[in-house]
Amino acid sequence: MVSFRRCILALTVLALFAGMANAQLLQCATNVSVTPTLRSEGYTEQTGDITLTCTGGTTLAPNSLIPQVNIQIFLNTAVTSRLTPVSGLNNNISEALLLIDEPGSGLAQQPGVPSGFGPSAPQLVCGAANTFGSSLVNGTATTVTNTAGDATKGCAAYVGAAGQAVTACTTGSSTVSGACTATTATAAANIYQGIVNGNSVTFFGIPVLPPGTANTRVFRITNVRANATSLGGGSAAGATPVIASISISGATSLLISNPTPTVGFVQSGLTASAASATNLNQCNSTNRASLALLTFSENFGTAFKTRVAAGSNTAYAGQAGNPVQNAPGTIYNSESNLVIQVPTSSVQAGLADYGTRLKATFNNVPAGIRLFVSAANVNNAALPVTPPAVVGGSAANTAAGTTYAQLVTSETSNDGNIGGFFPSVTSTDVPSVGNTPIVEIPVVNGTATAVWEVVNTNPNSLDSVKFGVYSTFTSNVAQNSPPAGTATVNLSFAPTPTAAFTAAAAAAASSSLPIPRFTADTSTARNLFNINICRTVLLYPYVTNVQGFDTGLAIANTSTDPFGTGAQAGTCKLNWYQGTSNPAQGDSGTIASGTVYTTLASLAVPGFNGYMIAVCNFQYAHGFAFISDLGARNLAMGYLALVIPDPGTGSRTATPMGCAGITGGSTTCNATGENDGH
Repeated sequence: MVSFRRCILALTVLALFAGMANAQLLQCATNVSVTPTLRSEGYTEQTGDITLTCTGGTTLAPNSLIPQVNIQIFLNTAVTSRLTPVSGLNNNISEALLLIDEPGSGLAQQPGVPSGFGPSAPQLVCGAANTFGSSLVNGTATTVTNTAGDATKGCAAYVGAAGQAVTACTTGSSTVSGACTATTATAAANIYQGIVNGNSVTFFGIPVLPPGTANTRVFRITNVRANATSLGGGSAAGATPVIASISISGATSLLISNPTPTVGFVQSGLTASAASATNLNQCNSTNRASLALLTFSENFGTAFKTRVAAGSNTAYAGQAGNPVQNAPGTIYNSESNLVIQVPTSSVQAGLADYGTRLKATFNNVPAGIRLFVSAANVNNAALPVTPPAVVGGSAANTAAGTTYAQLVTSETSNDGNIGGFFPSVTSTDVPSVGNTPIVEIPVVNGTATAVWEVVNTNPNSLDSVKFGVYSTFTSNVAQNSPPAGTATVNLSFAPTPTAAFTAAAAAAASSSLPIPRFTADTSTARNLFNINICRTVLLYPYVTNVQGFDTGLAIANTSTDPFGTGAQAGTCKLNWYQGTSNPAQGDSGTIASGTVYTTLASLAVPGFNGYMIAVCNFQYAHGFAFISDLGARNLAMGYLALVIPDPGTGSRTATPMGCAGITGGSTTCNATGENDGH
């Protein structure tokens, strides 16, 4: 009998606990309404919103304290949402938000939910002003501690008379009793900030008011940014998924149907190219001459984004710092997501610092070269793209497919907050050919940078923009200016890690680093232009030292003259050709300006019978050959070497390329200072 009684008691306790658990058990369906594509170059890519749509549980009595849970999201990469620390509190509090019942969305109210609650409720951030007050607990006015943004505590909420979540009930008296009414209840906080720690974000103290079986309760997690660079390797399907794992802890049980939703797919966002390297001659000055076109193309339709979704067709509406972009569940197709003011008064959660930026980094620029770039994207080097009627305006521009990007002052300059301004750079010049507005960019120690921001883009197409590059330099061959060399360019999104912030810092959540931010271009640098030394190429059509003959060879450096030509010096490479068994290349050694180099074929290439091409690394070389028998007793003759155009800077033609007024020439001059001749 005793054993039976013990068994009955145990079963009763078990049933009681089971009933309590059932009373608090909510079943939640997980959904990611839009799974975005993330740029593999990005450290702060927006993941898709996660919604938990929950039903079930036992309706709580009015005035009851609503149970709280902690909701934690783990990603398979680092969470990089902007940190918004509050003085004296957790420094890892962030812009990642959890919203309860889609406040401010304009969705229909659920049955029995009074006006001013649920989707029609004002957006109240836990810790913000006017969120807290005296709360009625079991009929007695009780003060709730204002946590002032301490997201590790959450904000207490209670059940109102109409079953809504409230924080305070008053009837004009500091002490009240009885039930709260819908007209006297103050809505509870419905937005909570997340705490970021490595690859997770946790929302603490989330009140879970059971909706019962007839209604639903919606928890939306948004503004979670991820480091996509660590997932950029791709997969068999062509893109790497970003996986979220959801964990719940606390007084209420949430049974989640899919605790590991995919919140994004990572793939490369940018393809960039530069035209073939341009050859420039050291001896020919240039003045704002076209060098190359740089092309940036997005690999999917939303790789280029404006800062915010333009709310009007006014100038730079897509770059505004105070957008109305706060409707939960809306797809904005911008670098910013859900923008809401958080308790730190200077911070707007979800707001990016600027739109997508494109960067060209020029390296190894020879001294003496001035660089210019187009102030906006162009059709070609001479013809700019016609800007939209309203630069940076709204859908009127994107519908027309006008993709437009403008040069900005630096890669990290903010587009401006309320009362700010867009940091575009005003054009100061045009190229030598065409009317493209151009801007000079400073070259420091051989390096220069240009950054353009996308101000109009069409998310429904693959956008591509081109920018022109131009050069100016004054030739001074005597001073070896500009020196020979090859300038290169790297093309990437911007900003990229610099001395101001390392790649390691960029890959983690931060309160000070800009959003968005990207990896540097790690591809092989593209050759942009070459500075070639102006050479003289001499052809000696017949050289011999066989059958009793010998050839005397002379090369004169005539760069010293009465016309003010700069004195040059250099060597001549002697290339010997006789069909087979060609001798090794010879070297004259340095020939100073105003001097003559001489040699005999019998000394340079014994037993030779053929022709020779001398390539001299200076202008205005002239050659002479003298062929005779031993002692010039019976037969002797001499000739001037032919001066042929340098194939390294043009083509081996009888007419210098492009020299105006010369029959047979083309439209661009590639003269080396000499023509074919005897």
